[in-house]
Amino acid sequence: MSVESDGGHAQRGRDGGASRPTRDDALAELTRLLEPAVAAAGFDLEEVDVRPAGRRRLVKIVVDGDGGVSLDDVAELSQTASELLDASAVMGTAPYVLEVTSPGVDRPLTEPRHWRRAAGRLVVAELAEGGQVEGRILAADDEGVELDVVTKPKGKGSAKAATTARRRFAPGELLRGRVQVEFRRPDDMDDDVSDDDADEPAGPAGPGAGGAGGSAGRPDVTRSPAEPE
Repeated sequence: MSVESDGGHAQRGRDGGASRPTRDDALAELTRLLEPAVAAAGFDLEEVDVRPAGRRRLVKIVVDGDGGVSLDDVAELSQTASELLDASAVMGTAPYVLEVTSPGVDRPLTEPRHWRRAAGRLVVAELAEGGQVEGRILAADDEGVELDVVTKPKGKGSAKAATTARRRFAPGELLRGRVQVEFRRPDDMDDDVSDDDADEPAGPAGPGAGGAGGSAGRPDVTRSPAEPE
């Protein structure tokens, strides 16, 4: 989920000329500028990225939290970040587009908080000793990660079913993990209710089915004074 807003007042360097920092300088300064505000809102600043987008630059800010990130959270963080950027000279004179978003499923698991927030998900992780392991995250904290490790039978076309066993990995034993996309997770199957058991048939979705005004997923866009029409 993301909210985009054009931002960036025209800023001038001390010599009176246009000031535009390098990408590395901008990333470091953006992190120093935004991290305290993101933390104050109860979230972690996972990533800051700046890259060209036509005549503008795209400033992408990735945030996450233990309870997830809602659209309202994204909107509030976007407003806060926009105000901070407009009040600073970190982006120079060029117009930019600000995008605040939460991590995608392809975000690598590298920090204890990443593993903790992925509890219940199936992952494939690189082992420090070499090779990889596949399993479902049962628990995770600063002391390690507990997986329900999947062991698949050897031999092509084996009729034996895969087995699982609990195993706890200490910090440093797992390098990077990747969440696997599952179309049907075990907890989803437990919660399934057949159509025959439904009390009432579902009615057609009305104009307001998407929420108040039907605009919950629509990005908020505001124009920057530095943005040409």
